Amino acid sequence: MSKSNKKIILSEQDMPKQWYNIQADLPEPLEPPYNAREKRPATPDDFKPIFCDEIIKQEMSSERFIDIPEPVREVYKLWRPSPLIRAVNLEKFLDTPAKIYFKNEGVSPSGSHKSNSAIAQAFYNKEAGVKKIATETGAGQWGSALSMACEMFGIECVVYMVKVSYEQKPYRRSLMQVYGAQVFSSPSNRTETGKKVLAEDPDNEGSLGIAISEAIEDVVTSKNAKYSLGSVLNHVAMHQTIIGLEAKKQFEIAGDYPDIVVACLGGGSNFSGAAFPFLMDKLQGKKPYLRAIAAEPSACPKLSKGVLAYDFGDSSGFTPALKMYTLGHTFMPGGIHAGGLRYHGASPLVSALVKHKVVESAVVKQRAVFEAAVAFAKTEGILPAPESAHAIKVVIDEALKAKEEGKAKTILFNLSGHGHFDLSAYDNYLSGKMTDYEYPEEKVAQALTHLPEIK
Repeated sequence: MSKSNKKIILSEQDMPKQWYNIQADLPEPLEPPYNAREKRPATPDDFKPIFCDEIIKQEMSSERFIDIPEPVREVYKLWRPSPLIRAVNLEKFLDTPAKIYFKNEGVSPSGSHKSNSAIAQAFYNKEAGVKKIATETGAGQWGSALSMACEMFGIECVVYMVKVSYEQKPYRRSLMQVYGAQVFSSPSNRTETGKKVLAEDPDNEGSLGIAISEAIEDVVTSKNAKYSLGSVLNHVAMHQTIIGLEAKKQFEIAGDYPDIVVACLGGGSNFSGAAFPFLMDKLQGKKPYLRAIAAEPSACPKLSKGVLAYDFGDSSGFTPALKMYTLGHTFMPGGIHAGGLRYHGASPLVSALVKHKVVESAVVKQRAVFEAAVAFAKTEGILPAPESAHAIKVVIDEALKAKEEGKAKTILFNLSGHGHFDLSAYDNYLSGKMTDYEYPEEKVAQALTHLPEIK
């Protein structure tokens, strides 16, 4: 281990050997998934058409710690452990007594935290003899990560990329293709789901819900194929906890501990990864003062403006329904540049923690987010992904609040990815063309009328 004023680095030997499963410490057990077609609670068999057995087992598990397979840890060593960095220059710029740390997940080969779960899922599917994995991607981070993971384990990869991001971020698409994946703009003409959407609205910009439906349809109509999801579900959240587990070791070296943990929230994967290992201490009564804040876009604030209800994870209702905060699976958010946050629902685990007031949310607007991103880039030298910049905006707000109150707070945030493929968005901001998208109450109200009927 080594320590400097600004960067705390762990050795490969210090990398966690287990993931943390927060289901073991929830105030009450999660309500089970629901098979809306047959009007009954879902069973593991309901997931078998789309997931391999080990993934299903992890999804349903309440075991506190689950071993990370050695082949997965070996691939992780390409970039893990990731550094914990003290944002000293940002602190000086804000003139705040707060100490600001960030976990830099942009150092992964695919450029984001998503590889933490992609490598694990590709490994388990390879072990199960799966030949093809289909998935969706919003901003392209998950698609890039899974494309790389599939190539490493010799599995064919098909990615349905949300149309607005497919057009805004062509180089993300190129990266996936470099890794060997087939990438299609969603909605596409390859599936019945896509054809139906395009027939109703030829200019549809797409959504994660639609792309998920297309990927699942691809899987269930193919041989020896499985689906892979990059967020929302319990096993994905668990795979990401290597972020927070490493950070806890790094804070021990620093002789510090966060008062506040912040991460952006789309489906919930990077928030879970950063926050859950610290929330373990809160839930076990060791750190009752800890605050965990999920940063949401004003265009799609499911935790803040949604309802806690059973809803489908995709627009067509292929998946079992999950109990989560949702804006409705048919809701179409505005075409914001943080494509990874344009998802109608939140992780059932995060939703349960919000319900029990263990996690709080903050809503931020697109232009203010990019203002914060530019400030971070100028002070710390790292160009953040637009998704990560939502967390940076909340961190700046909390640091300025600490300044007003004269309190020395310690703040940790997850820099979930770099923004090198998002320069068109930065160009849009710098040229003054960027607009704010507000949550459209009437459209959400309409979408919520399509929630599945639960008995």
